[in-house]
Amino acid sequence: MHVQWYPGHMAKTRRMIAENLKMVDVVAEIVDARIPISSRNPDLDELLGNKPRLIILNRADQADPEGNKAWTEYFRGKGWSVIETNANSGKGVNQFSPVVRGLLKEQIESWAAKGQVGRKVRAMVVGVPNVGKSTFINKVARRKSAIAQNRPGVTRGKQWVTVDSGMELLDTPGILWPKFEDQSIGMNLAYTGAVKDDIMDVEELACNLMALLAARYPEAITTRYKIEIPEGAQGWELVEAAARKRGFLISGGDVNFERMSRVLLEEYRSCVLGRFTLEYPEEVK
Repeated sequence: MHVQWYPGHMAKTRRMIAENLKMVDVVAEIVDARIPISSRNPDLDELLGNKPRLIILNRADQADPEGNKAWTEYFRGKGWSVIETNANSGKGVNQFSPVVRGLLKEQIESWAAKGQVGRKVRAMVVGVPNVGKSTFINKVARRKSAIAQNRPGVTRGKQWVTVDSGMELLDTPGILWPKFEDQSIGMNLAYTGAVKDDIMDVEELACNLMALLAARYPEAITTRYKIEIPEGAQGWELVEAAARKRGFLISGGDVNFERMSRVLLEEYRSCVLGRFTLEYPEEVK
């Protein structure tokens, strides 16, 4: 499955980030804790250069706790600050302001020495579509100031949001890249909903996800769907077995693959199946 999705507004976003970088003191990059590398745009490292960086592992409550720990160590090893959050519930969001100010401690002290005591800290918030940027900003600002919807590509223009008397955030639209060289990245983004389902083959997506979960978290599959996982079983075979167990059949007794595929994706995304991390630092190429 080849995933290519680069609407014109995303090219515009890339230019906007580059143009506004000089106006901010720090960049807060939000990634999906379940897929921290797949949900990072590799263009950003070149774009952002040496600008102070905070990595926000959002949806950490849906990722494996051991995975969160491994990724926190990985990003800190690059010299970046890291926090874990759940933007929907607000858990961990209150770490944002103190961590940002701690990251900019020397800069803030320099401003004070120059008499710029009231100067506001400005942070740019970046990330791929549907990673929770607007929801995060709303929680930080304690009001519904940014447009937040659970579908990709909603935030189209830059928005300045006041957090408190001493901090402002620049919200930016989600940015992907022209094509995914590693197709597993495209698949991971599709699993988590960062790529619209209506451009995907949902059945193929579900079969690949089932195979991945069966390999990494087999107990979750056997417990939820009451099926066995034979050695060497293909993803489609497991989807079929789960569909039969659920009674998802059509005329003639054939399996309703589409229905089971959508159920699997929904139960994965809603965390009904459990907390899973789909990639680990040692797998980074």
